[in-house]
This record gives sequence, structure tokens and C-alpha cells, in this order.
Amino acid sequence: MFVHLTSAANAPRIRRSGIRAAGHGQAGERGVYCFPVLPSYTLTHQWLRELARFGSRGGFVAVHMRLGDDQPVLAGRYADRARQAQATITAAEAVRRVRALGDPRGWEVFVPRAIRPGEIHRIRPVPQVAGWRYWPGAHGTRPCTCTGCRVRGEYGSRRLRERHPHALDGPPPPARTLLARIAAAGDPGEPAALREALHWFGMRRRGPLAELASLACHPDPGVRADLVWAVARWSTPGVGELLDGLATDAHPDVREAVEDVRASR
Repeated sequence: MFVHLTSAANAPRIRRSGIRAAGHGQAGERGVYCFPVLPSYTLTHQWLRELARFGSRGGFVAVHMRLGDDQPVLAGRYADRARQAQATITAAEAVRRVRALGDPRGWEVFVPRAIRPGEIHRIRPVPQVAGWRYWPGAHGTRPCTCTGCRVRGEYGSRRLRERHPHALDGPPPPARTLLARIAAAGDPGEPAALREALHWFGMRRRGPLAELASLACHPDPGVRADLVWAVARWSTPGVGELLDGLATDAHPDVREAVEDVRASR
């Protein structure tokens, strides 16, 4: 017996047609993620709070499904998926391995196919408070507020960044403060001070493009390349024209920066 956690809005369709193969496994194979039903309710539903971070319609439900002992599945820790290190074993062996673990938090089982309606045992609502968030053992550890770790738009993320600002990743100072730092850097401007200000400007969605456009002629190619990255995601009118000019820059690093940001847009 395995449990699959999904949005409550999917329950009628699952009762009628089963669980479609919407997940992606470690080799890009489509299937369904689930976890063995263990004596511990908390461990069985450990993924609930982490999944809830990304939202659901009407909360979550637990879909209990019964698989044959010989059903091939992938089993391992979540981190093993990126390293292509999850093992292909039978469903019975997956249950045995998970039960034998001292700490099965972070483990997952992937069924490389859809789940048929006849394999659904029951669907029931579950309390939305079980499990861990971010990673197993994260409780009691201050969350990281760097750009790579935080989720844009997540509930409480702005307040968290204001309480625990990251040294390099924000929140950025006001635009007027950054422009004052650029003015204090002199003419043409000390490169280190300008690049630091451009780093903070790159975290904004819009910015004072007219005040920064003159940096496209700065003698330091590092400043010009950082200007590309700073304005690349802005919705401010004129960004495209500025990038067009920098696309023909004399330095290859600047031209490569323009190519990279255009490929990512």
C-alpha cells in the first residue's frame, strides 16, 4: 500500500480515471510519486507541508493505492534523483527498504506509469500540518534568504528577507541610494563600486534606465557586462535598445553576456 498526495480538486478525476503519469522521474520518464504506508502517520505523510509550499486547490488529499509486489519502481532520496542514483527495484522491495531505514525522511518512490482506477484503495482528506518544509531536519534552522534558496512570491518571504537580509542577495537598497553610490564613485567611476550597485539593480523588476545608460561606455568591460545582467529582466522601456548596442561591444565578455541573457529570456 502506497499513498500519493495531491490537490483535493483532483479527487473526482482520480476516482473516475485513476492517477495520470504527470510526474517526471530521474531519466525524464513520466509516472507517479508516492510513499509506502508506514505505521507512523507523520512519516507516511511527510511530504505534505513541503508540497503545500507550492499551493493547491482546496487543500490536499491522500490517495491510497495498492500495487503488485513485482511492480518495478524507482526508490531513493529526493537528492538522488538529480544524480541519477535512485535504484530500480520492485514495489515490495521498496517497502522493505523504507521500513528498515532509521530515518526515511526525504525518501520517495516513483511508479513509471499511470495508476489505474482499480488500484485506488481510498481517497481521504488529510490535516495540512504533517511533515517537514524545505528539507528534513530544517526545523530550528534559520532559512537561507539567498536568491538560489528563496521562492519568489512565497507566503512570508518578503518579511523573512527583511528580518534576515542576505549579505549579497537582498533585499536590495532603494534605487535612489544605489544612484547616490554610483554618483559618489566619480567619473568614469570606480569599477568595484559600480559593479556592486549593478548587482543590486539586477534584483529589481524595473529601474532608472536613463541614469544607467551611460555605463554602456564605461572603459571597464566588467562594468559593461554587469550592466547587461542588471537590466536583462527589467520591464523598463528601452532595455532592448540598450542590449542591441552592447551586442556589438568590442569586448567578447560583453557580447557573450548579451547572448546569454537573450537566450534565457
